[in-house]
Amino acid sequence: MDELPPSVSRPAQATFRPRGLRGLPLRFVVPNVVTLLALCAGLTAIRFAVEAKYETAVLAILVAAVLDGVDGRIARALKGSSRFGAELDSLADFIDFGVAPGLLLFFWSLHDLKTVGWAAVLIFAIAAALRLARFNVMIDDPNKPAWAGRFFTGMPAPAGAIVVLLPLYVHLSFDIPESRALTLVEALYVVGVAGLMASRIPHFSGKTIGRVPREAFVFVLFAVAALLVLLASFPLQMLIFVSLAYLAMIPVSVRSHRRLTEQDAAQMADTKAPPEAGAA
Repeated sequence: MDELPPSVSRPAQATFRPRGLRGLPLRFVVPNVVTLLALCAGLTAIRFAVEAKYETAVLAILVAAVLDGVDGRIARALKGSSRFGAELDSLADFIDFGVAPGLLLFFWSLHDLKTVGWAAVLIFAIAAALRLARFNVMIDDPNKPAWAGRFFTGMPAPAGAIVVLLPLYVHLSFDIPESRALTLVEALYVVGVAGLMASRIPHFSGKTIGRVPREAFVFVLFAVAALLVLLASFPLQMLIFVSLAYLAMIPVSVRSHRRLTEQDAAQMADTKAPPEAGAA
């Protein structure tokens, strides 16, 4: 076919771009990918629980907790926070820390209690959902004082997922034989952790930990390395220690929160107090 003469131009080809598919910066994609990986870890924990691979299921929930702690920091570091990411994170947290731990406990021992055991699982899942919903509502509260960022209201969902599995850690570590009475105690423990999650009891958040002082860097590095070695060598025993230590810190956080609240109230009272009349 002969070419067109130079004076005749070819019709411009219309470029087709699917509507709504715009270029999305990578800094918005990476945190959501990490969140989806955490969701996959939580769903995989449920699969391992069904297959009675309880220790592996615990490991999958721990991986989900680690990824959950990382995705938000990645989003803030990359300035890739978004409303979509926040909603996706809440949905993933509900599966990872509200559904997966409860099903793991049910498949392990609570199924022996039938309806009672299942009720404990439902209460735990509902408490996790309420905890996450309240967190989303309170996160943008403009009236909370600056020091409120040091505390969570209620036990955080990842912490609740790790702490609620304490009976399973003890059983796998010391091979304690199961009994109906012991299983009933485990169900009550699950309901108790659910109550801590849904309550307004303050818990230390750990988000306000600043930079490590230069003179303490070596010590902190050694402590972190030792903790990782112990966790890799004695994972279940370390999880028992971490769970008990976290529960023991609750009264400390309550006292600290009460002290800061009283100080804040005293400062507000001093500010609103009328000035003293001058001498005549």
